[in-house]
Amino acid sequence: MSFQRTNSITGIEVADDTKITFLDLKRKKAHRYVIFRIDDKEKEVIVEKQGAPWESYDDFTAALPADDCRFAVYDFDFVTEDNCQKSKIFFIAWAPSVSRIRAKMLYATSKERFRHELDGVHYEIQATEPSEMDLQVLIDRAN
Repeated sequence: MSFQRTNSITGIEVADDTKITFLDLKRKKAHRYVIFRIDDKEKEVIVEKQGAPWESYDDFTAALPADDCRFAVYDFDFVTEDNCQKSKIFFIAWAPSVSRIRAKMLYATSKERFRHELDGVHYEIQATEPSEMDLQVLIDRAN
């Protein structure tokens, strides 16, 4: 059984292991984060990097390229005002202002289709610079 589906607008597919890796983050807490990139040659979204469960938000943001677009999911653990341990999954569309216009367009036109494949994401953030996805942004959105 294949999970691959083509984005009719861009022709981009979602690789089988991409969805499986997301499910490992969601269900098994196997990863703190997953960074995805669009492979131009294969025309599909693939896993670029997986963060170990103990990695920090700083480790995650440092793993994103400063000059190219990426999709990412981050499993954010926090404690509520009622002292309850919670976890929320954030989808982050990273498109730094210095990235190539072609890359920005490809990621923008593929985002909704790819985001739809990731069932269980709680929040979405579109960021063009690090301050737009600062840890405080996640805290504010999760509460």
